[in-house]
Formats: sequence, C-alpha cells, structure tokens
Amino acid sequence: MRKPLIAGNWKMHKTLAEARELVGAIVGGLGKLGITTDVELLICPPYTLLFPIAKALADTPVMFGAQNVHEQPQGAYTGEISVAMLADTGCTHVIVGHSERRHVFGEKNDRLAKKVRAVVEADLTPIYCVGETLEQRDAGQTRHLIESQISEVIGPDVPPERLILAYEPVWAIGTGKTATPQQAQEVHEWIRASLAGTYDRSTADAVRILYGGSVKPGNAADLLRCPDIDGALVGGACLVASDFLAIISAAAATVPA
Repeated sequence: MRKPLIAGNWKMHKTLAEARELVGAIVGGLGKLGITTDVELLICPPYTLLFPIAKALADTPVMFGAQNVHEQPQGAYTGEISVAMLADTGCTHVIVGHSERRHVFGEKNDRLAKKVRAVVEADLTPIYCVGETLEQRDAGQTRHLIESQISEVIGPDVPPERLILAYEPVWAIGTGKTATPQQAQEVHEWIRASLAGTYDRSTADAVRILYGGSVKPGNAADLLRCPDIDGALVGGACLVASDFLAIISAAAATVPA
C-alpha cells in the first residue's frame, strides 16, 4: 500500500510573517482533522524560509523540503544553493525538474539527472517532475516525451525506495485547467510502466507518483481515487490553509480504514 503524499510548493510566495501564519493554520487544522499518519505531508517554501519553517514544524507530522538545488557540491555559482546547504536546514525532500525550471530557466534532462543524483547522494528524497505542454499533447507526443524524461534521468543507480515522481501537465499549471481523472490516470499508468523498465514491476508498483496541475479542493477527491495517483504536488491551493487542508482530507479519505 503506497501512502499518499500531499506536497505544497509555495513557489515565490510568503514573507516570514505570512509563512508563520500559514503554517500555524495548517498545523492547527491538522489537529482538528485528526490526521497524523494516514497521509504524509510536505511543505516546500522558498529558501529564505527553510530554517524558520524547520522551527515552526518541529514536533509536527509535517515535513519540509526545497524547490530546487544546484547539482554541484560547491563553487562559484552565484545565487545557487547546494544539497549540503539544504541538508543543513533539516529538510527531507527536493523538487527537481519542475516545469517552471524546465521552461522558464531552460533546465534539460542531462542536468536534471545530475541534480537527482546529487539529492540522493545527500540522503534527501527527490520529487522528480515530468510533464508535457499543450502543443506536445495535441501533437500526440505525451507518452514519448514523458518516457524520455524518465529514461534520460532515472536509472538503476537511483534508489527507488527514495524516489518520488510527479506528473504535472504544463498546460494545467496555474491556468485553472486540470487533467481529467481519466487523463491523469492514463499518464500515471504510463509512468509506472516506464519505471518497470528501469527497475522491475514490483519495484515500480512501490514508487509513489503524484499529480500536480491546478489541484483544488473541488477536484482533489476524484484525482486521488485513481489507482496510480499517490498524492498531489499542490501549487496555488497550498497557499490557503483551508484549501490545503481540504486536499489533505481528501487524500486521507482514500486510505482504507
């Protein structure tokens, strides 16, 4: 049984005061919902908030991670941050290959492969993102593109027990559009089949694959009920405590009693 993971990607949002208010509301809401172990929870704030978030989340069931990392351990890379620096904060996860890193900052599969391995070697868990643009989907390239994003980045040397993938259709991020549960499930199934080629079927069946792309309280339940969707990488909705908690609650409802 794959435990659902609900991860919130704050992107470039929240000052320190705003972050403390949001985290307080989320942690307080979790107490009221009584959710402690059924669902794994993760918050990925901006770098400037990692140490304060670590303190705010101490003694809570919520983990925290980073939104990106440089592949080199150190060096003259102005404005970048290393895996050792992230590990220093106590974070556990790192998002790698988010569509905004690919399409706004031009990160390619060869560089993302190095990032994934740097994260793993630091004993952190990568959340590796894959997904297609609307043009690629309309051209029937979704499956081929995603299989290449996996095969060129994930290899047998990446420990599957620490690997998390996230399917985020680029056309559904920040647009208000969402893949239907059927569309999302189809791609998640392809991803799992691709992982089976990298590892084996039983190993692929154990890897969690999240869905990311305008996940909201109104669509979370239908998406999370799909057999190959193991949680969500949440964008805008994770910045509102009540919305994030509703998505967490929807995930908890999928866990057998």
